[in-house]
Amino acid sequence: MKEYKRKGLLERVNREAATVGASIPETIELDGEQIQLRSFVFEIKRRETIPPGERERVETAKRNLRRERRRRFDRLESEEMSYAEGEQLAETIVGIDRALEALEGLEPVDLEAEEQRREAADRKRWMSFLRQALGHDDDANRRF
Repeated sequence: MKEYKRKGLLERVNREAATVGASIPETIELDGEQIQLRSFVFEIKRRETIPPGERERVETAKRNLRRERRRRFDRLESEEMSYAEGEQLAETIVGIDRALEALEGLEPVDLEAEEQRREAADRKRWMSFLRQALGHDDDANRRF
């Protein structure tokens, strides 16, 4: 592949909006093992949050995908290949990025901790209101 074509592919892979309209690869080989990437991402994404039991599995998948993306990017950047091979590799890299974006968008939700934070914020707002309504805010400022 000619160097200017390689640079074009690398630029396409690194473009900020590269994943817009990109599809997640059906399968991908990670460490010699075929992974059903699209079905995994859709299974996790369907839940909207990462359940506590799945958190480690998702984090491991993200680490493996980042490592594989880097490996493939390095190949695209340095190995000799045809333009068609480079284009296929670039498409896979963008698909990996799309999968990572989908998985990164999910945050583990601890419902109990979230409820405690809300209750604490409500108490704080209520106490602030009471201090203002009773005129105690001025007293607190005069002590210092």
